[in-house]
Amino acid sequence: LQWHCRGQGFDPPRLHQSITHMKTLFLLRHAKSSWDDPQLADYERPLNNRGRRAAPFMGRLMKEKGLVPDVILSSTAKRAWQTTELLKQAADFQTDVRFDERIYEASPGSLQQVVSELGDNDFALLVGHNPGMEGFIRHLTNDVEPMPTAALAVIDLSIDSWNQIKNDCGKVRCIYRPKDEKR
Repeated sequence: LQWHCRGQGFDPPRLHQSITHMKTLFLLRHAKSSWDDPQLADYERPLNNRGRRAAPFMGRLMKEKGLVPDVILSSTAKRAWQTTELLKQAADFQTDVRFDERIYEASPGSLQQVVSELGDNDFALLVGHNPGMEGFIRHLTNDVEPMPTAALAVIDLSIDSWNQIKNDCGKVRCIYRPKDEKR
């Protein structure tokens, strides 16, 4: 697992501690999908073996680091909802999952709209696709961050409510990128 964290001495305490005027958004690109069946529509592609290992690995990592979302938003594409379910099960999250078809092939502006509709939650996980995920990170932080499959970005947002989300309102705290290795 590769990761980098910004800021000196970052010790990821349980992020559910109250942070004044801050929301935290976890952006997860779906795990690796299968291209074995060329007849399948892109939307219907399932996870491959590597993806079925990476998704629970990232769930365990999130639990270990105290990265616990209050709500999970996931694309309805097969590889995304499989990633979501495997991650949630491995992390033992008791979190509600909302599947939203707008996340599939979404632009950064569309992802912003989806996130802006969240309620009073402080910590949200969005499971989606590239290039939208990389574009959304750039939109929120002005940082260019590669998001390979199953990568997780932790973004702190300087907003009081989700409907205030806008361009350049966040900072990347960490990026976790799983390597190609047996898990």
